[in-house]
Amino acid sequence: MRRADIIGPVLIRAAVPVAVLATVVLAFPSLVPGSYGSLVETFHPWLGLIIPLLLALAAWQRTPVALLTALLPLATWAVVFAGHILPAQGRDTGLIAVQHNVSDENPDPAATVRTLIAANPDLIGLEEITPAAYPAYATALAPRFPHHSVQGTVAIWSRHPLSEARPLNIRPPAFGADWNRGLRAVAHTPHGEVAIYVVHLPSVRPGLGGLDCVRRNESAILLGTALAAEPLERVVLLGDLNSTVDDRGLDPVLSHLHTVDSTFEFSWPAAFPLARIDQVLTRSFSVAQIQTLPRTGSDHLPIVARLTL
Repeated sequence: MRRADIIGPVLIRAAVPVAVLATVVLAFPSLVPGSYGSLVETFHPWLGLIIPLLLALAAWQRTPVALLTALLPLATWAVVFAGHILPAQGRDTGLIAVQHNVSDENPDPAATVRTLIAANPDLIGLEEITPAAYPAYATALAPRFPHHSVQGTVAIWSRHPLSEARPLNIRPPAFGADWNRGLRAVAHTPHGEVAIYVVHLPSVRPGLGGLDCVRRNESAILLGTALAAEPLERVVLLGDLNSTVDDRGLDPVLSHLHTVDSTFEFSWPAAFPLARIDQVLTRSFSVAQIQTLPRTGSDHLPIVARLTL
């Protein structure tokens, strides 16, 4: 008996439970508990990497069991993510918003600004604005975006007048008073008053215990509380939320706002994007489309969202 005749069936027997597990997690990631669940939800599409291996095994063995082992997770992946890769339907744009974590180590703010304004936005939300870099951003953006507010390390630039700009407290209890990563302002647009939020939630770190996301989740709860109390009907939130919108840790925010299915417009890390952790979320607008912009001097890619009423 050839070695391949022995190894093949053994691999198939091992692959069956793997395929079943992958299928269940693809279809129901919420079943994965705790911080492991947040990790799975953040990188949900990448579970499909098991499928090419199963397809290769099926092509090698050419048995019904091997074929079913590959097709089960493949069909599930297609059902879950097909709507995320279909082209968006063209609709009239009410506002264009750009979101970008510019990085506090960005060596060329002026070049970054050129990339952002090429999208012709109405609103630009930025994170990791340092005092040293602020003059460069302000100078480059002022000619086309005369209205702006900087609160801590986050900022909004707008074509339209702003009022009521103030810091937004989303600071976890363990962080010091110098941690300021939120703002709220009101933009006076052709579509009426719009509450603008720019936020940068705490970072998360993957590890053997899943995602270390306690501080991020605490900040998300505070942000959700602020959104629940927001008096204006129209809201646009721009921010680095340090997770995807599939992550259960953002449920306090996503219970008040929504976005478009565009999982594959990954924004981080810029060198090899794996997830979109930069978000544009809205209330009383629809996010018609989200796209990434060319790489800047940041470790994030900018994203641009087209919003419709």
